[in-house]
Amino acid sequence: MSLSIGFIGLGNMGGPMAANLVKAGHQVKVFDLNQSVVNDLANNGAIAATDAKHCATDIDVLISMLPASKHVKSLYLGETGLVHVLAKTTLVIDCSTIDAASAREVGVELGEHGIAFVDAPVSGGVAGATAGTLTFIVGGDDAHFKQAQPVLADMGKNIFHAGDIGAGQVAKICNNMLLSILMAGTSEALQMGINNGLDPKVLSDIMTASSGRNWTLELYNPCPGVMDTAPASNNYKPGFMVDLMAKDLGLAMEAAQQSNSATPMGSMAKNLYTMLQHQGAGSDDFSAIFKLFSKE
Repeated sequence: MSLSIGFIGLGNMGGPMAANLVKAGHQVKVFDLNQSVVNDLANNGAIAATDAKHCATDIDVLISMLPASKHVKSLYLGETGLVHVLAKTTLVIDCSTIDAASAREVGVELGEHGIAFVDAPVSGGVAGATAGTLTFIVGGDDAHFKQAQPVLADMGKNIFHAGDIGAGQVAKICNNMLLSILMAGTSEALQMGINNGLDPKVLSDIMTASSGRNWTLELYNPCPGVMDTAPASNNYKPGFMVDLMAKDLGLAMEAAQQSNSATPMGSMAKNLYTMLQHQGAGSDDFSAIFKLFSKE
């Protein structure tokens, strides 16, 4: 079924996601502060909105994909927020990765105005956004989840209902904390093998067929030259930036503190990614953590 969809936030992830909605046959109105990405999508079948309010009017669904909590809250809440513009028939889907408390705050206020809301952060990176194979981790009530599912299915392959509003954010940061730990550990092990004379490709094959097997070894190897399609073999072009992983790990540490959870490995990963940022690698792919262990 073709829907009228507004999409705000057309960065590395949002742009390809909006493009896939256009390809699926929806009428997609787009807005971003970067006019060039708006124009690119308009040249490929989208409608260019003049501002956020224009993007949020006369639509069935509004999707936002923004960098941080402050941007999401500013967009929806307050005297100038879209809460005063959106129709009660519009479903809001926020795909940003933010703290769960902010997602709940936005969801509650929209709900008080009769507007349906789900938080639906994504996993899968730019490649997944482009291919339409993203994983969506959704927080919201059952009815709103079911309403969002068909739209999300046009941008992704795996759609999970994690629980109430905010649950999507919690599940996302748990996943990314684990991913950061796996990437750091994989990098450390591969470099130790290299330092002892092993071929990293052979070692990766061995570990992939053994108990050390994990996603980073199989699909996203951090060692240059091992996997042609991985960012490591393309000068660590993201992908998923170090800055974004550090942000997500900051959210994870906040959640750990609030819930009195022990996360020593997550804390170490946060320190490592902060160190990588301080070395000027913030815009590199997060697999560039391999460089922390390399002797080169």
